[in-house]
Amino acid sequence: MGGSGTMISVYPDDLTFLFELDKPCYCNLKVVNNSEYHVAFKVKTTSPRKYFVRPNASVVQPWDSCTITITLQAQKEYPPDMQSKDKFLIQSTKVAASTDMDEIPPDTFNKDGDKLIEEMKLRVVYTLPSGSSEDSGVTSSGNRSFKGTDDLSMLKNASLDEIQTIQRLKEERDNNLQQNQQMQRELDVLRRRRSRKADAGFSITFAVFAGIIGLLVGLLMSLIFSSPPEAA
Repeated sequence: MGGSGTMISVYPDDLTFLFELDKPCYCNLKVVNNSEYHVAFKVKTTSPRKYFVRPNASVVQPWDSCTITITLQAQKEYPPDMQSKDKFLIQSTKVAASTDMDEIPPDTFNKDGDKLIEEMKLRVVYTLPSGSSEDSGVTSSGNRSFKGTDDLSMLKNASLDEIQTIQRLKEERDNNLQQNQQMQRELDVLRRRRSRKADAGFSITFAVFAGIIGLLVGLLMSLIFSSPPEAA
């Protein structure tokens, strides 16, 4: 289920984070361009210091889509009743096909003139890992929650050092996953930039080559028609 506008659709409707203390939490959001135009979008939040959004603005080609990764920074305590008052706003508008997705003009989302700016609001939902709760469950120092019943049964007989080792391994796994996702997004951006530069370079090379051929043909024709006739 997702929110829809005339230009873009967003999936899912809510931003759901699997909340764990002292650990960053991640949520992916898919933006789909439903139009034949290039559409720019921008993500805003009521708590910008709390969330890390990448990309927070970009351009989606016609009928294409873009995945946004939103990271909730590690929190030191549970929110009251596990409820979040944070909100997200996604603005979108049509832009020229030549607009660089990495250098969107700052006035793109200004509401002036006849420009159509669509806005979609998303709420934040926190959930707990299965088998844990805010007040109970097996936790390590700092009241860290662990995922799943398998973890719980395993940790009942574990020492504090073993629990801390397992928690460290899980954090390393999550960090590696996030780094891999970030590297993939950066590679995609580099490929798009390289593709655009290659297209521009080919056009310039072709124009220069065509100009040289034209000059050579013109010089050859000039020599042919300007040669004096042979004496009889």
